[in-house]
Amino acid sequence: MLSWIDGCPATLLSVRDRGLSYGDGLFETIAVSRGVPCLLDRHLARLAEGCARLSMPLDLMLVRAELLAFSNELGDGVAKLMVTRGDGLRGYAPPQPQVPRRLLQGNPKPSYPAANAEQGVRVFACMTRLAEQPLLAGLKHLNRLEQVLARGEWHDAEHAEGLMRDTSGRVIEGVYSNLFLAKDGRLLTPDLTRCGVAGVMRAELQAQAELLGLTCEVRDIGYDELLAADEVFLCNSLYGVWPVRALHGRDWSVGPLTRKLQVIARDLLDS
Repeated sequence: MLSWIDGCPATLLSVRDRGLSYGDGLFETIAVSRGVPCLLDRHLARLAEGCARLSMPLDLMLVRAELLAFSNELGDGVAKLMVTRGDGLRGYAPPQPQVPRRLLQGNPKPSYPAANAEQGVRVFACMTRLAEQPLLAGLKHLNRLEQVLARGEWHDAEHAEGLMRDTSGRVIEGVYSNLFLAKDGRLLTPDLTRCGVAGVMRAELQAQAELLGLTCEVRDIGYDELLAADEVFLCNSLYGVWPVRALHGRDWSVGPLTRKLQVIARDLLDS
């Protein structure tokens, strides 16, 4: 596994790193195709917003340069970038001065069954609920324990993803993906101002839908409304778009809007 720490090949991390102690940091999971990081500007924009909201200083030009060099060496695969607040002593108070740490891990591209994209996936309705915390909503921070618990709820190969709701029962996202639904020719995606991860593929598909003249409404979505949708699909920055074909006794066919956006997502990740 290719790995860099602060721009240099390394595999050892300080036990004082606040990412380990408190999950004090952020991460981005970036598809790399032919040595080029896909959707790089969107990944860096989300990272910049996260650093601003966590009051964590970061040289984004340096991060960009390191990502480009790392991706070139990786070739094809997945680059996981983690930014922590760096070393600190015991206690929650951020160290002064802060010296954020940059970690890069390179892995092969995941091998997903072709049927996931072609025929769609069956989704597990998770019991684990996402806590509402507007200060962290949308960020891809390092504390993913809710997702760890949710992913532990199913162990069969029949389900490719899990559906996550918040403590009020609103539909939010997949365990590792974002969610869209189509109803009467309109696209909808859940509001993520209370919790959830604002995915870069989600943002890109919203922009692409607008270019196609499609309305994409962002608002609260209830579970019953999801089940009444004409089409449902999941997306992330590694696999693109997966149609949802089944959830908790409800079956769907793969619809035209899903297919149209699936082609766009595939092109974005192959470019």
